[in-house]
Amino acid sequence: MIEFAEYSLLGLLSGGVTALIALSFVLVYKGTGVVNFAVGEVMMLGAYLYYAAAVTFELPPVVAFVLAMAVISVLAMVVERTVLRPLSGQPTVAVMMATIGMASIMHGGIETIWGGDTYQPPALLPRTPIFLGEVLIPGAVLGNFFVAGLLIAAFLAFFRYSKTGIALRATASDPVTAATLGININFAARLTWMLAGSVGTVAGVLIASSAGLSPSLAAAALSVFAAIILGGMDSVLGAIVASLILGWIESIAAGYLGGKSRDIVPYVVVLLILVARPYGIFGTRSIERL
Repeated sequence: MIEFAEYSLLGLLSGGVTALIALSFVLVYKGTGVVNFAVGEVMMLGAYLYYAAAVTFELPPVVAFVLAMAVISVLAMVVERTVLRPLSGQPTVAVMMATIGMASIMHGGIETIWGGDTYQPPALLPRTPIFLGEVLIPGAVLGNFFVAGLLIAAFLAFFRYSKTGIALRATASDPVTAATLGININFAARLTWMLAGSVGTVAGVLIASSAGLSPSLAAAALSVFAAIILGGMDSVLGAIVASLILGWIESIAAGYLGGKSRDIVPYVVVLLILVARPYGIFGTRSIERL
């Protein structure tokens, strides 16, 4: 039972960071209808900017973290204005291909500047392990979950209670009606990309500071597709719940079936659930005439 409890807690705690990556995906899809394939590279770029600010320029970790988020937000704003907005009204696949192109550019640029070596950014959070009875919880995992949970709670409150958050929800639900009511939908789209970039940066820094930084960090975003599909492409709550569920499944599978199984078992579970609920646990059910 102690072993099961330890695997379960580790899985749920690691699912918190996964939820941040999934949130970055869902924000863009819900707000613009586009699947952003550059999320992994945005995470990676944010983590490298944090590393450069903290190590190369010797800034305090907290200052480096805030600076990395600010730079990514500005870059997201520039990209939305210069690349994505001109594609407004074009087929969705055109915008998706643009995100793939941006991902390739960022990945190549990062490897050109920093190479393929693995770096260890300074710890953003304490790494002292904690014992819950006889269950050992690594301090980095617990700290990452705390930051992720705090940020997710702030986002949920922002979308539910603030005027800007309500405007973003209205734009995502019906942009034509939102524009008729006086909401600046261009500003809403820009802010959506900026928020998604900031969330991705937080996830990238948390992962890199505990597991190391290399160009392979971008691949962490690909595994989150299972959580997004399971929770529902347009559901923030679904992304969070599904990330926790899959984090728990991955940890249990790795603990009892071996490390390789964590890459297989979650997708098997997702496929089985989607047979019954093709739109995900909390996804919006849509009906199309053929």
